Amino acid sequence: MPCRRAKENRQRGAIRREGALLSIPRDSRVLIPGRGLDKINHALFGHPAPLPALRELADRHGLLLIEDACEALGSTLHGVPCGSPRYAHGAVFAFYPNKQITTGEGGVVVTDDDRAAALCRSLRNQGRGEDGAWLTHVRLGYNYRMDEMSAAVGAVQMARLQELLDRRARVAAAYRRRLAEIPGVTLPEAAPGAQVQWFVWVVRLDPAIDRDRVMQFLLGRGIGCRPYFPPIHLQPFYVEVFGCRPGDLPVTEAVARTVLALPFHGGLSDAEIDEVAAALAEAVVCAAVRGGR
Repeated sequence: MPCRRAKENRQRGAIRREGALLSIPRDSRVLIPGRGLDKINHALFGHPAPLPALRELADRHGLLLIEDACEALGSTLHGVPCGSPRYAHGAVFAFYPNKQITTGEGGVVVTDDDRAAALCRSLRNQGRGEDGAWLTHVRLGYNYRMDEMSAAVGAVQMARLQELLDRRARVAAAYRRRLAEIPGVTLPEAAPGAQVQWFVWVVRLDPAIDRDRVMQFLLGRGIGCRPYFPPIHLQPFYVEVFGCRPGDLPVTEAVARTVLALPFHGGLSDAEIDEVAAALAEAVVCAAVRGGR
């Protein structure tokens, strides 16, 4: 079961906590749940995953490495764009409205493997063959086709990509200046070699600050915020099907209790960012837990 494997990997020392939330030692011996396709998640919040180490791990175990770059359009690692075949055998990008660009919904798969590309085209087109013949299905497929209007929106968005990225970068820089001096608030940082195009702006609060009370305070001021993200293993499906329980992944759970997503999009004004920063500074004081937790 996934939760049992995670605990076994932690006990073996395969995945450990250091300065970053996740490190993969070169001498790791990770328990692999199967062979063949292995989707590695995830360029979280736009920050590239540790792809060189993941590729080395995948090659060692004969696995395919699929990069989940859904949140990382425009981000790079050591000068290599997320989604590049330099490290991964394939990658995915998402175009939901809160991403760097949008088609309204949907996304793309990218790969330099012709056979994989042909398979993806077939699967998204009801399992039709490479010639796309009507009512001829060579495999079980799905109706995952992007419509022409959505694609047209995406094409225009791509033409404006650098402009859209620059606007989001301006907001991120403004947040960094205004939030840097608030006690108990840790700002997102880029790892060495990473250039991040942030998808959302998520801060971490000191454990002595009640994150949920901070959220209530901000929402009371009309400022949207979310707990990005609750642990996946504690979602009802994983609890019911795999028997996951609180305490199975203590680092994940500790981090999840402290993270908070603030309003973030390229259209935020300086005045709005000032309002969020002032409210957050007030909120962390009001939500401080006496004596810590």
